[in-house]
Formats: sequence, C-alpha cells, structure tokens
Amino acid sequence: MNILDRYIVRSILGSVLLVLAVLLVLGALFVFIDQQDDIGVGGYTAGSALWFTLLNLPQQAYELLPIAALIGSLLGLGSLARGSELTVIRATGISVVRLAGMTLIAGLLLVGVEVLLGEVLAPPLQQAAREQKAFSKFHDFSFGVGSGAWMRDGNTILNVGGQSGQRQFGGMQVFELSGDHRLEAIGHARQATEASHGKWLLSDYAESRFEGDTVVATPPRQRIFASNISAGFLGLAVDNPRQLTSRALWRLIRYYRANSLDTREYLFAFWSRIARTAAIAFAVLLAIPFVLGSLRSAGAGTRTLIGLMLGLGLFLLQRLVESGTLVFPLNPMLLAWLPTALLAALVLALLARAR
Repeated sequence: MNILDRYIVRSILGSVLLVLAVLLVLGALFVFIDQQDDIGVGGYTAGSALWFTLLNLPQQAYELLPIAALIGSLLGLGSLARGSELTVIRATGISVVRLAGMTLIAGLLLVGVEVLLGEVLAPPLQQAAREQKAFSKFHDFSFGVGSGAWMRDGNTILNVGGQSGQRQFGGMQVFELSGDHRLEAIGHARQATEASHGKWLLSDYAESRFEGDTVVATPPRQRIFASNISAGFLGLAVDNPRQLTSRALWRLIRYYRANSLDTREYLFAFWSRIARTAAIAFAVLLAIPFVLGSLRSAGAGTRTLIGLMLGLGLFLLQRLVESGTLVFPLNPMLLAWLPTALLAALVLALLARAR
C-alpha cells in the first residue's frame, strides 16, 4: 500500500472503530440492565452481571460489526468529502475503481476481524459467560457436554435435546438412580415442556423400570415430572446454532446428514455466517457512491441516519429470511446469501453510476 492507500484505510477504520465502540457501550448497557432481574438469585451478584456483560462483548462486536462498518465507512469517507480531500484525490486522476480498491482493503481487514471474533473469541467467551451465570444462579446443579445437555438433579440425571421454545425442548431422557447409585429406571419423552415451577410435562413418555431381576416396560403416555431444574437453566446448556462456530456447524451438518435428519436450520446458520461476513466488504464499498453523490456535503448526522437505516434494513431482511427458512421448505444456502447478494447488486449498480 502507498501513502494514499494507508490514509484512506486509516480514515475508514478509525470511523468504524469509533462507531463500534459507541454501539458496544449501548449494547453492554442493555445487557447489564437485562440482568437486573437475575441479580440476587443464588450467588448471582451485580459483579457477576457485570462480568457476564463483559464476556458477551466479543459476541456483540461480531453481531454489530456489519452495521458499524456501514455507518463508519459513510462517516470516514464523508469527512474526506466534506474537507474536499476526495475532490483533490479525484483531480489527481484516481478513478472510482481505484478508490473502490482502496476502500476494499479496509473492508477486507474488517472481514478478518469479523472472522477472528466469530470463530475464535466470541464462542468460548460467551459459553464461559453462560456457565458462570448458570453456576452462580444454580450452584446446587451441574451439567456436562456432549449430545444435547446432561443435567443432574439429586438422584435424577436428565439428557435434553435441542430447545424448540422458551419452555420447550425436543426430547428428554430421564435416568433415575437409587441412593446407592444403582439404575432404577430409564425413560424417554418425545417432547418436554415446563408446565409450572418445578413441574415438567413429558409427552409420549415411555419408561423401563428395573425391579429385581425383571424389567417393567410402560407404554408411551404423558407424565408430570417433578424437578428443581428450570427451562431457563436447561436453555443455558443447549447451544443455539447462531452461536456456534462454522466448524462446529459443519460437524453437526455432517452428523445430521449421516442420520437422515433435517439439516436446514444448521445449513442456514452455516451459510449465513459466511454471507454476513462477506457482506462487510460490500457495506464498506456502499459508502463510495453516497459520498461522491448526494451526500457529498451532508453532515455526519445525515450519514449516520442513512447508514443506520440501511443497516437495520439488512438486519431485518436477514431475520425475515431466517424465519422463512425454518417455516418453508426452501433452499437454506440460497436464502442465507440473499441479503448479501442484494447488497452486492446494489453496490455494483451504484458504483457503475458513480462519477
């Protein structure tokens, strides 16, 4: 990179980091406020809530970086346009394509930061935050990792599948132990729903109970199961596909395919992570046609508002597409790339018209 390249890149990255810092402060404040209802439960204190908030900052940065890149690039290049620096740069013979190349360097650096956050920093720190909160609030219980979530409540061991609702899980296995740790019964429910405090409704619950040298099998039925473990605590141990790394998602996709299971949710999450990361480069490039056109002399407030509207529009479109993927039998890969493809088409069309 020459001096001009470094100057453009530094202007964009400085503005993006400033916008990201502001968004992170606001996001951290909302997370900390959201933890107030849990403070005082078990050993969960205000200090624990603050630590939980700090550990979630990398995940928030990962989610907010595309919007910050859009707003920050508008502000960075906009400040150069208002100071007539872009006019001088264009007067020296720098074309729009060359200017886009300079801007793309900043975009690729931000893509690298997004990959570092999403694949290395955010997942383990967010998991640590969830575990810290779980052990602070429910210090009498423990949970392990593996297939679903393994929980122990006294002489009962539970294994739950994926969480399909705030109080509903895709399946539950119940292992009942005696006082001397002998297995007394094994049961499996197709669906587990928290009915009330300390009560679970197990649907299609089939049980095998060991009585001496015999096994008594009970046909599928509904069962009301008493447990001190709540749906909120179980939810802490069940991973959300959006919070998994690309490598973990790909392993799950291979496992689901090998067992002839529905992979749409995980396929969408996998391709969505890649698509939204690639969208950062196009979000940065989108600033060029704006600062060379109608927003050349606009103030920072106008650019921020437009960037925020575009970012929120992209975010809402992605959430709408995500809902459609889970409800309708549509191709998850194509839908995951749809918002990024629309953004790329808009950027290329505006750059072709830029002068």
